[in-house]
Amino acid sequence: MGWGTGPKVAGRGRLTWSNDEWNVAAALCATQLPLVWLAWLFFVGASQDDYGRGGGAFGVFCVPLILPLLGVVHSSAQVMPAATLARLLTRRLRGPEWAWHVGMSVLVGVAWAGLGHWVWDWSLRDTLPWFAGAGVLPVLFLAPLCRRAWGGWSLWFRMAGICFVLFVVGGLSVAALADEYEPPELSAAQLAGEWRGEDGAVLRLAPGGRAELTRVPAQPDFEADQDYTRCDGTGTWARDRYGDREAVLVRLGGGCGEDTHWTISGSEQDPELFALFGDPDAGDLLILAQD
Repeated sequence: MGWGTGPKVAGRGRLTWSNDEWNVAAALCATQLPLVWLAWLFFVGASQDDYGRGGGAFGVFCVPLILPLLGVVHSSAQVMPAATLARLLTRRLRGPEWAWHVGMSVLVGVAWAGLGHWVWDWSLRDTLPWFAGAGVLPVLFLAPLCRRAWGGWSLWFRMAGICFVLFVVGGLSVAALADEYEPPELSAAQLAGEWRGEDGAVLRLAPGGRAELTRVPAQPDFEADQDYTRCDGTGTWARDRYGDREAVLVRLGGGCGEDTHWTISGSEQDPELFALFGDPDAGDLLILAQD
C-alpha cells in the first residue's frame, strides 16, 4: 500500500500535483467524511444534547451535493499540501514517501487545529485528534489508486457506492451501540445560584423561588417581530416540564417579555440551562451556565 514499493507513482518526486492525484485525493476525502462524522457521533455526539434542534430532511438530500465539494476542500487543505512536504523530505531523508506523507498529513491537521484554536478559540482537546486523523486514510489509499487510470467519473461513482454501504453499516452500528444523551437530574438546591450567558446575561435563582434577571433573554411579547428580548428586573422561578424535559419556568414581575422555559442540560458536573427562540431548526439557541 505504500509509495516506497511497486511501480512508480505518477508525480513521484515532483512538488506539483497532477489532476489525477487531486481527483483521487478529493474522492477519497469525500468518501471518508460520512465515516468521520459517524465516528464523531459515536464517541462524542451521541452523548451530547442536541438542544431540541431538528436536523430537517432537506439536509439529507443536500449531502450528496456537499460531499464532493468538501472532499475537494479537504484534499486541497490537508492531503495534497502534505504530499508536497513529503516529497521535499524524501529528497533529503530516507524512508518511504507514503510514511512521510502520513506524518506530514497529521502535522498539517495539527496546524489547522492550532489555527482554529488561535483564531476562533476552538478546543484543542476536541479538534486536534479529528483534524490530525482525518488525513490518514486518504493518504494510505492514495498511492495504490493513483497507479491505475480512472476514466471520467468512474472513480467517483465507485467511491459513492462504497461510501453508501459503509455509511449504512456504520449508521446502524452507531444507532445500536452509542449511548443516548440523558440530561442531569438537578434538585431545587442545585438549581439555585447564578447562571451566566453571553452578552452579560445573569439569571439569579434564589432558594425561595425569587429570580433576578440582568440582560437575560426571554420570550418576546406576542406583538414583537423578534425571536427574543433581553430583560432586567425581578420575578419568580419554579421547576416545570417543557415537552419531555425538566425545565425552569421563569416569570417576570414587570412588563418585559413573557414566561420563558429554560430546559435543563449539560451534565452533573457542568449543568446548563438553554432556551431555543424562534424556528427550532434555525432559531437562536441561548445557553446559561452555572457560575
